[in-house]
Amino acid sequence: MNVSEDAARSPEFVQSLERGLAVIRAFDAEHPQLTLSEVARRTGLTRAAARRFLLTLVELGYVHTDGRLFSLRARILELGYAYLSSLSLPEVARRHMEALVAQVHESCSVSVLDGDEVVYVARVPTKRIMTVGISVGTRFPAYATSMGRVLLAAQPVDWLDDYLATAELRPLTRRTVTDPAKLRAALTKIAAQGYAIVDQELEEGLRSVAAPIHGENGSVVAAVNVSAHASRGSFEMIRRELLPPLLVAAKRIEEDVRGGPSRLVGQA
Repeated sequence: MNVSEDAARSPEFVQSLERGLAVIRAFDAEHPQLTLSEVARRTGLTRAAARRFLLTLVELGYVHTDGRLFSLRARILELGYAYLSSLSLPEVARRHMEALVAQVHESCSVSVLDGDEVVYVARVPTKRIMTVGISVGTRFPAYATSMGRVLLAAQPVDWLDDYLATAELRPLTRRTVTDPAKLRAALTKIAAQGYAIVDQELEEGLRSVAAPIHGENGSVVAAVNVSAHASRGSFEMIRRELLPPLLVAAKRIEEDVRGGPSRLVGQA
């Protein structure tokens, strides 16, 4: 979280912007409210600098304070919405996701890779309530999710080498793959077969299957998944009943993203 002081930077690099963004990122689900000292500690800024950034954000309407504690205000969503609204993907994908959910009666999501995390950019839930709360903007470690593994498997070899050498592979459940060699083997298999199934590695009782979404140049730009509670069926049921319609939905989304004619789109 700390602001880096020694990273290689271009002459155009604006350090004050970096520090301001670091202050925003200091807040998360585990730290929704922070004192000035806590913000300074989490960002590596001096108390004086952290105070200036916080009060500026308060004046702009992005941060609230009661005089001691600071917290993000809903207006901060404008920053992320500017990115999401510039994407055609969520809007394009939604009708195909809704059709898939109506067919399989399980939740469907689309995400993109951001560093070593997946970020949800579209979601169509079912009425079933899962322990994991998921909405647009939710982030999870890529290594423990089906969409994350699809996206990781599509990365260049050098990038993946760096990722596996530096990523903190924490055991989120007793089933989570935390050995880099085993994860690499899983990613190699995923790249070959064109989909990923993750069995209760993010949360006990939660299984998911994901497929890649390719862009115009053939590269993987996003992933789409279907998730289900383990009590709904076996690992083999996921492969037999959820994977085929998911692959069809991914193909339909791809055709719309590419903007070309598709025999599949008209069948949604």
